[in-house]
Amino acid sequence: MLFEPRSGRLAAWGNALLAGLVSPDEAVLSILGEDAVHRVAGLPGESGPVGLTLALGRMRALGVTGLRVALPAPGHPLGLSGPAEFNARALDAEEAVVCAGAALGLVPEVYEAGPEGDVHVSVTWHCLPVREAPPADVPSLGEAERELAEALREATVTLTRLDVAGSGPVAEAALSAYRARAEAGRDVLAPGYPPRAVRVLALAQRVDLMVSLAYEKGHGGAVAASEIAARAEALRPVERVARRALVAAYNAAVEQRERDL
Repeated sequence: MLFEPRSGRLAAWGNALLAGLVSPDEAVLSILGEDAVHRVAGLPGESGPVGLTLALGRMRALGVTGLRVALPAPGHPLGLSGPAEFNARALDAEEAVVCAGAALGLVPEVYEAGPEGDVHVSVTWHCLPVREAPPADVPSLGEAERELAEALREATVTLTRLDVAGSGPVAEAALSAYRARAEAGRDVLAPGYPPRAVRVLALAQRVDLMVSLAYEKGHGGAVAASEIAARAEALRPVERVARRALVAAYNAAVEQRERDL
């Protein structure tokens, strides 16, 4: 499955809405994806949780001019700027959205209910104060693209040697599905993003898919403990680079708008 964080959908389509490129209905439907409902709690000026349409309008009124993504992991606060409470909740959720133009951030809490095959998913975005400071470790699009290409080359050599490079019928089927979606013109980002951001996001998602398949294959040919450790060592920097690239791609619309001002 391609990695499409909820924070990415919220930021991408929220940015398109803030730029006047899509309607509120189109933005909300795209943010929801396959989820049943999203609500925002703790928004200044609102006494309780509100729906996405009202929340996005309220955020605009509060001075929000853009939305950035954070995808933190233990030891890597990617996209965060503090304070500690927000960072801790974002790390627990493994994602967050940080507002430009207002010192606010949003962290998702996901609820699932219902039997397997008919799961009802609802999301509450908790609005919290953030520190107005440069986000941690976010590369430019150019840096992200170069890092991805280099990391992919190095990891492929190592994983191929260890027989865990994502080969076999399951991996091929997943990659074929990826290519089919891409060729069908799947929108990987919302309107208003530069072509390079679309390219970087698509490559980052493909790299993330490769890493996921390598993990799902179990030990593959890497049966010795040293080879298993080598595989994990090869995958770790690739995962980090892919997350950095995802953040750079999702944040590109805000970065471009700020450069143009």
